[in-house]
Amino acid sequence: MKTRREFSKSAATLGMLGAAGLPLSAAETPAAIPTGSDDRRYWISVLEKISRPVLENLSRRELKRNMPVEEQPGAKRAPFTHLEAFGRLLCGIAPWLALEKLSADEQKLQSELIKLVQLSLDAASDPQSPDFMNFSGGGQSLVDSAFLAEGILRAPKVLWEPLELGVRNQIITALKSSRKIATPTNNNWVMFAAMIEAALLEFGEPTLEPRLEGCIHKMLGWYVGDGAYGDGEFFHFDYYNSFVIHPMLLDVLAALKKHAAQFTAAHVTELKRARRFAEIQERLVAPDGTFPSLGRSTTYRFGAFQTLAQISLLGALPEKIKPAQVRCALTAVIRRMAEAPGTFDANGWLQIGFCGHQPALGENYISTGSLYLCSAGLLPLGLPPTDEFWSAPAAKWTQQMIWTGENLPADHAVTDVKTVEVPALKHSGA
Repeated sequence: MKTRREFSKSAATLGMLGAAGLPLSAAETPAAIPTGSDDRRYWISVLEKISRPVLENLSRRELKRNMPVEEQPGAKRAPFTHLEAFGRLLCGIAPWLALEKLSADEQKLQSELIKLVQLSLDAASDPQSPDFMNFSGGGQSLVDSAFLAEGILRAPKVLWEPLELGVRNQIITALKSSRKIATPTNNNWVMFAAMIEAALLEFGEPTLEPRLEGCIHKMLGWYVGDGAYGDGEFFHFDYYNSFVIHPMLLDVLAALKKHAAQFTAAHVTELKRARRFAEIQERLVAPDGTFPSLGRSTTYRFGAFQTLAQISLLGALPEKIKPAQVRCALTAVIRRMAEAPGTFDANGWLQIGFCGHQPALGENYISTGSLYLCSAGLLPLGLPPTDEFWSAPAAKWTQQMIWTGENLPADHAVTDVKTVEVPALKHSGA
């Protein structure tokens, strides 16, 4: 498979400076600059490398047998780590799985992974499966039930509609079982309860108002300005506005407005906020493709850019940002992290770290499965190869332009209302 070989090529052979959008030296030729097609092939190779160990093992019902569990001593994350790996992986790769009219090579890989995912959905939700996952035991189960639900909602035509009725019912039962976990009220975890209810709504099930509309109301009420939300009452200087808050708000509100037009205003407001946050994220990528490691959960690696990736997928980037500059910025970030020695173990499983294998960076809630949220940085693969994101020539991103002396307009905060109305669905209350 070309994508496997693509990942293993050296950065020098691929022209890493060009792929990252860095200025060419006099000794280099324009031909050394990778095209959007080159970048896409590289992203696909990363997607495949991350996906195969999880999906091949889970589709055979051997994930719990074969997946290593790296964690802090005594953390006891084994009951959660397998659903973490599957749900988070699916959250990131789902839009690409649903994409049509791909090249022959890409379509072949896509067909193979779709089949593996569909088998994995059965294996994960079948109570008789050795890989039946933990959807209700302990708070962490709520988190990754939500990521799994979000992944399905991002590609229902391949991850829901083709499933046998029995498998669909297994998944619905599994998601409903997470309701045993008390609804969080004081941090970003309100989004996990809301995400599961939004999925159940899309699956034709009644919803629980406190876990859906109530949780969305809380999250929207924690808006602190300039595209950012507090994580509860207080703002946290970390990447949770991108790991969880904006992506799940966008997906939940998109589902709600399909069922009730009165949610449209809240979705419009949230999209405006997410666009601003994406604009800030694009400016965080340094000229060399690095970005600050700060706050919790930095071992999710390039998953930190999920909001920027999702806004790109939605075709909603702010007018001043060209899709190609986002592609080049994210390619540089992904290369630095995916190719750092120790990112993967000898069998291809992700290892704890930000740039390589750095176990001390993992909090006590981090384990091998947690790391697969990095796949959320790959969301733009859900755009067709003909989209401007992939077809336009390489472009410098903002920090490259600034640090090479280009005369750019100043950046400014956006103002926004704080209070957003969240109506109730008429049929809530299962």
